[in-house]
Amino acid sequence: MRKVNSVEIAKLAGVSRSTVSRVINNYPNVPESTRRKVMEVIQEHNYYPNISARVLAGKKTGTIGLFMIESGPVSDDPLSSFFITSIIDSASTKGYYVLTNFIRDRQDYNTIERLKEVFYQRRIDGGIFIGADNYEPMIEELIKEGFIIGIVDQSLPGANEPNRIVSNFPNEEGVAKAIDYLVDLGHKNIGIINGDMNRIAGPQKFQGYLNGMKKNDLKVNNDWVLKGNFSRKSGYEAIKKLLEKKVALPSAFIAANDSNAFGVIQALQEHSIKVPDDISVIGFDDHMLSAFSNPSLTTVRVNFTEMMQKLTENMILAVEGKQVDSNHYVSDTELIIRNSCKSIN
Repeated sequence: MRKVNSVEIAKLAGVSRSTVSRVINNYPNVPESTRRKVMEVIQEHNYYPNISARVLAGKKTGTIGLFMIESGPVSDDPLSSFFITSIIDSASTKGYYVLTNFIRDRQDYNTIERLKEVFYQRRIDGGIFIGADNYEPMIEELIKEGFIIGIVDQSLPGANEPNRIVSNFPNEEGVAKAIDYLVDLGHKNIGIINGDMNRIAGPQKFQGYLNGMKKNDLKVNNDWVLKGNFSRKSGYEAIKKLLEKKVALPSAFIAANDSNAFGVIQALQEHSIKVPDDISVIGFDDHMLSAFSNPSLTTVRVNFTEMMQKLTENMILAVEGKQVDSNHYVSDTELIIRNSCKSIN
């Protein structure tokens, strides 16, 4: 079927091209009879305005970008999948589409150039980034250029530009709750598997650990402060390396997140160390598998649904030039008690 253009639509409807444009963009100053006549012709000929022409005319695309920075397969991480679906769901309720892309190597020049092209060609109205380092040069460049950018978990002092929309995890608060709970169970020897220290969640959770230990007059044993990131593999490898040292073990570990905790539990069980009988383990996130692990995982729940909804809604408000509730939103936390921790009182 031959594609018609706006000039032909105008001729068929017996109106000017500008009237067709006003109908398409839902301007109020069009008589209802004229609007119906134009819409009938548009529907009859299956006409859709050219998106490039709309952008050149200063119109919005009705699309936001979602960029996941993740070196491994996202399908292996239920939490990442949840983030994606939550953002798509929230955007859809506002009438927006979501263009999704995975960034495997942020150091690759071609990858970054293709990403920037999406913004500079105005194919999207703004972009949300998940999994970025706390300071990510490509993101800072886009913000400096005036693009509306949403970021999951970032803390940069003085970075309060109106086009920077941030949703943060309450990382320090959540880990402090975990420490208090373990202390109530009688634990004094508590270790931590850290997350990625280039992302804000890593140092914030470690600071929460230090604060919680100090608050409860507990000594930090550096043997029990383990390097990791936010993957199951890193939790597994951190425990294996610790066990190879043949040093005394703590009575409890706090993991960087639930995926990390699953790796911790697997490594301990492979060495006949029972959870929670020998060592208690707490995670962070409470993603969908945590209640069904063996043992079921005690964890710090973050209200991800509200967090992603707020980020997406505030992004769209900014895109539409409306007042944003807050450029920096912080979710709340709740300790979810299951079966991976034991009282030693």
